[in-house]
Amino acid sequence: MTTPIYAIGDIHGQREMLVAALQRIEADGGPDARIVFLGDYTDRGPDSRGVIDLLQKGQAEGRNWVTLLGNHDRMFSMFLEDYPRTDSQLLVGYDWLHPRIGGVETLASYGVEIVDGDRTNEVHSRACAAVPQPHLDFLATLPSHHQEGELLFVHAGIRPDVALAEQSEDDKVWIRREFLNHSNPHPWLVVHGHTQVPAPEHHGNRVNLDSGAGYGRPLTAAVFEGRSAWVLNDAGRVALLPD
Repeated sequence: MTTPIYAIGDIHGQREMLVAALQRIEADGGPDARIVFLGDYTDRGPDSRGVIDLLQKGQAEGRNWVTLLGNHDRMFSMFLEDYPRTDSQLLVGYDWLHPRIGGVETLASYGVEIVDGDRTNEVHSRACAAVPQPHLDFLATLPSHHQEGELLFVHAGIRPDVALAEQSEDDKVWIRREFLNHSNPHPWLVVHGHTQVPAPEHHGNRVNLDSGAGYGRPLTAAVFEGRSAWVLNDAGRVALLPD
C-alpha cells in the first residue's frame, strides 16, 4: 500500500483557511500525516504572521511537514535584507509593496502600517524592527522543491526537459508559460501552485493546487497515493482526475 502524502496550495496569509485545511488532512490521515506546503505563505491575506507562526510551531512540535519556498515568500525575505532588494522577475514598475503584490498586507500583520509620504528606507526600518528573527530564519531555509517517489512538489513549476539538478530557483518559484503550456510527460507528476485557477486542476503531467485563497477563494488540500490524487473537502476525498 502506498503511503499517502498531502499537499496544500498557496495560503497567502489566510490562517483560518489553513487551520481548516489541516483539520481536513488530520481527519483523513491522522496527526502524523506527511504534508508538503507549496509556498506563498505571505501577502494579500490578513494574517501572514499567523501563518508563519503556525507553520513554525508545527515544525517545532515535530510534525512531518515540508515547507517550500514561494515567490511571495522570497520577495518578503528580499525586502528584509540589510539593503532591500526587488525580485528581478517582477514586471517593470513593480516591487513588493505594489498594491497588486500584497506586501502591504503582510507588513500590516506585523503591526507595520504604511502612510502617504513614507520612503522605502523608513518602511524597511520599521519592518526589520517588527519581524522576529525566527521568521527571518524560517524564510531563509525554505527549500525550492521536494521530490518523493513519482511526485515532484514545487511552487511554480519546472522548465521542461531540464534536469532537476539544473533547474534554477527563479523558474521553480516564478515560471508560468513554458511550464503550463508543456503537455508532454515530465519524469514525475509535478504538484504546484503559483498560477491561480478557479478550482484544482489535473493535467496529466502536473496538478495545480492554487485555487485563489489569496483572493478569498477556498484553500485547497489534496492527497496523493502514487500518481492518484484526491481533493479533501469536509466530507472526505473527491477524486481529482486528469482532464
